[in-house]
Amino acid sequence: MNIVYNTALIFAKAVLNLFAAGQGGRPGESKFRKFARGQRRLTARIREECSGTEDNRPTIWFHAASLGEYGVARPIIREFVKDGRWRIVLTFFSPTGCEALKDRHEGIDCVSYLPLDTRGNVRRFLDTVRPQRAVFIISEYWLNYLEELRRRSIPTFLISAVITRRAPFFKWYGRPYRKALQTYTRITVLNEESRANLESSGYTSVTVTGDPLFDNVAAAASTPYSDPTVEKFSRAAEGRIFIAGSTSDDNDVRLVTALANANPDIHFLIVPHEITPESIGDIRSRLHGRSLLHSECGPDTSFAYVQTLIIDFVGALAYLYRYARWAYVGGGFTPYLHSIIEATVYGLPVAFGPEIHRKVVPEELIRLGIGRIVRTPEELCRWLEPLKDDDGELRRIKEAATSYARSKCGATEMIFRICACSQ
Repeated sequence: MNIVYNTALIFAKAVLNLFAAGQGGRPGESKFRKFARGQRRLTARIREECSGTEDNRPTIWFHAASLGEYGVARPIIREFVKDGRWRIVLTFFSPTGCEALKDRHEGIDCVSYLPLDTRGNVRRFLDTVRPQRAVFIISEYWLNYLEELRRRSIPTFLISAVITRRAPFFKWYGRPYRKALQTYTRITVLNEESRANLESSGYTSVTVTGDPLFDNVAAAASTPYSDPTVEKFSRAAEGRIFIAGSTSDDNDVRLVTALANANPDIHFLIVPHEITPESIGDIRSRLHGRSLLHSECGPDTSFAYVQTLIIDFVGALAYLYRYARWAYVGGGFTPYLHSIIEATVYGLPVAFGPEIHRKVVPEELIRLGIGRIVRTPEELCRWLEPLKDDDGELRRIKEAATSYARSKCGATEMIFRICACSQ
């Protein structure tokens, strides 16, 4: 298995070098090409930006696959920033995270792509960054990184994991992954089921902490935020805004645009997960009512006949939910449903697709009458219809949702202590 894994990585590196050729920074550049460019000369850039040779503080290295995983890590990172004794390095696998944080590091000393998990890359990265702690978010099993961290006796943590029986440890090919589990100093999980599954695979250093994402979204909800364009749109809509957050595939777009077309009396705020000319064009082509991009608006823009405002920049979704009355969260037709907690903390009723097996929160929201699985445009329309004008039910949902979100806060401090103090 390791031979196959390492051979595949060498092949992937060659492909990335091929795709990285040519001019960079073009509008509409594909996510894969951005990733390929991010990997180009990465070792040299990390040496220039992340070595910290003149900084005597111990280094803690966080790795998040993308911006969603960073949302989980963010409150933990914030605690390390407040502590002040640590140099903080953050890596991403996806271009989305690097692009969102390139101009706002939030107390982080270095933000970078993660070099591919080849043995040479791993050794060079760890030699340069010199971490005293390594923290991976949710679901990360980079076999060479984990083995080298173990060999160097660097305490390594996996936080906010959800371990189901579908995890690779339980498959016929799972032996390397079970071995990788043993390299973690401690794993924090969201629920007792995850702890039981880990223990059945032979790993016992598990702590149930809950989800620090609740702390992160609570902080976002309490942070003053104002977007003049969205506020003007909200006034034109008289507060009747349906927000579609992180729409990420054709199913999401199909459902949300059909809902908008069936409800011309409601205004829509659509926040695509990927901002490309193709994705924006696809959304606009399906809408019957007039739409504007956020980037097309200025102080003199009139929203009198605009039904839909499309947000064509990243990083603001957690704040934009405050402008809405109802929500749909994308990704639910894939294994990667995006954060519904971001909507819940504002007390919104929220709909999402059916693939929720990797998430704990959706099932709890369904049980509380806050969330709803929808599979078709008709189901989404039927869900929204009784909520359009039922202020009493909206108040009940808001009270239940905000109470639920408050009850789940507090994981951050526990995870901070685990990562900062474990040896």
